This record gives sequence, structure tokens and C-alpha cells, in this order.
Amino acid sequence: MIEIENLTKRFGDRTVLDDVSLSVAGGEILAVVGASGAGKTTLSRCVSFLERPTSGTVRVDGKDFTRLEGAELLAARRSVGVIFQTAPLLRRRTVAQNVALPLEYLGATDASVQRRVASLLDRVGLADRRDDLPRQLSGGQRQRVGIARALALGPSYLLSDEATSGLDPATTKAILKLLSHLRDELGLAIILITHEMEVVREIADSVARIDGGRIVEAGPVGDVILDPSSALARELLPDRPRAPFHGAGEIWEVSYASREVPLDWLTSIHTVPGIANTSVSVLSASVEAIRGVAVGRAVLAISPGAPAGFDRHLRDRGLHATTSPATSEGAAA
Repeated sequence: MIEIENLTKRFGDRTVLDDVSLSVAGGEILAVVGASGAGKTTLSRCVSFLERPTSGTVRVDGKDFTRLEGAELLAARRSVGVIFQTAPLLRRRTVAQNVALPLEYLGATDASVQRRVASLLDRVGLADRRDDLPRQLSGGQRQRVGIARALALGPSYLLSDEATSGLDPATTKAILKLLSHLRDELGLAIILITHEMEVVREIADSVARIDGGRIVEAGPVGDVILDPSSALARELLPDRPRAPFHGAGEIWEVSYASREVPLDWLTSIHTVPGIANTSVSVLSASVEAIRGVAVGRAVLAISPGAPAGFDRHLRDRGLHATTSPATSEGAAA
């Protein structure tokens, strides 16, 4: 387990990380999200000890990195592999030679290096590109080389710092599938530093949002996205553009707030007493599964207004709703 407790990092008078606490267990994927300048990269550098924290602790499997120095710290850092936004490959070394670098620095024998490199390249799907130079690879293939190199020393944890940033959607999905497979196959704990909500939705088990150097929201993805008060949930499942509505009545914004929402909740509305005297229009809607949990949002226009008991009907089905008067300006926003 990686445990980050009360982590603070200052550069001069500027506080970049302020009392950050997080943990990630073996086999878990934690995504850390936030806007540019929020402190994500500094957090990743402190966790990998490319930067030493000003205060606080970073414990890996119970070992406090902040108390280690020199050779002892270097040895401990081998348990954390780092994948960078752009894989820093040596352009005059082949794929295999790039992957072999950490092993060569440790003085591993040529035979053991060859075996390990062959195994890693096979694992990331590049066994047939071992003799290619980086310039002969696509961006996604270069990132796979970076992943293989991060795994060279057999780490228990991976830290991915914007590893899919700048990749096309298909390549991003392939890299995320690879990371998820490595988590399952090797039991790795993975921290994903990212600004891409699609990455969180695709593979994260838990998520934390950092803003101004502080963790402002965190929890399992399924819990966060079902929290009606969560700003992060809005980012993970953004509102869809609404169809225009120019009539009188009420606008109801409905979101899933439970894992047990029946699939027919929308069609069940017709059973509400008095609903037959109204017109119900769906202005926008989306339903999908994230990490095995059905989530969704819908915007309904009810004219001339919802009958008594309508809100109770929704709550009984695990839905959260807010209402506002329908106006031409508000409904089309």
C-alpha cells in the first residue's frame, strides 16, 4: 500500500501541495485529477521522490520514504515504477536497449537482462519491435516501451503521470487496457495522474480531485458519481446538451443516486397519480455503466407541472431530482 499523509510541498513562499492525504492499496487504480496548476505533477514527483516533500510522509508497504537517504532511498524507489507523459527514450538505442537501461545500471548479467527484456516486450505487445529505434514507433508504441521500462525492476506500484495525454482515443483506450491488464496480472497498485475524465471513467477504482494543492473530494468512483452534491460527479458524467423547450411548466433535473435504480424508471412515470393530465418531454438523457455501476442523468420538462407525489416517486426509485420553472432561456441553456 502507498500511504500519503499530510504531504506539503513549498517552493520558497509558494505552497504547491497543502496537507494532502491519500492511499492506494495493492490491485487498486487511483486517479488523481485536477486542472493545470492544481498540483498533480508535483504530487507525482513527491510520491516517486523526484522531489522531496517539505513535510508529511510517503509510506510504501510501511516504509517511510521521507526517512531514507542515499543508497537506501534508491533501493526503496525501485518498488515504484514511473510512466511519464512522453516516454523519455534514448533515440540511438533500440527498443530492447531502452527497456534494458534500469537493469544495466544495476549490473545485471547479460543473460538475465535478455530474458527480462524479452518477457517485458512480450507483455506489452512489442516483441516484434525489439530492434527498432524510437523514431520508427508510433506514439502509443513509444509509451508501451516506457511502460515496459517502468516494469523492468519488478515494482509493486506504478505511477502514471499523464501517460495518455496527447494520444488519439483509440491509442488511449489500448494503453488503458494494457494498464488494467497489468494491474490484474501482476497485482499492481496504480496511481494515474490525469486531467482526462474519460481515463477515470474507463479504469479507475477510486478518484481524488486536487485543487489549489489540496484534495477537495475523493472516494470510490461509484460512490462519487452517485453523490448528487458532488462537483466531481458532474465532471465525470457531464450534462448533455438539452433540446429547446419554450412552453410553460417545470424543468426537472434527475440523476441516479443509488445502485438499485430500476431500468424502467422513466417509463414508470406514467403510474404516478395525476401524471395523465401533464405532458412529459425528455430534453436530454444519458445512461451508462461506470465500473459496473449504472449511472445517468435526464432533464424532463413537465407541463403544466408535476403532480403531487412526483418527487417521492423518483426518490423511492433511487433518483435525485431538482426542479425549476421552465423558461425559454433556462430550458435551452
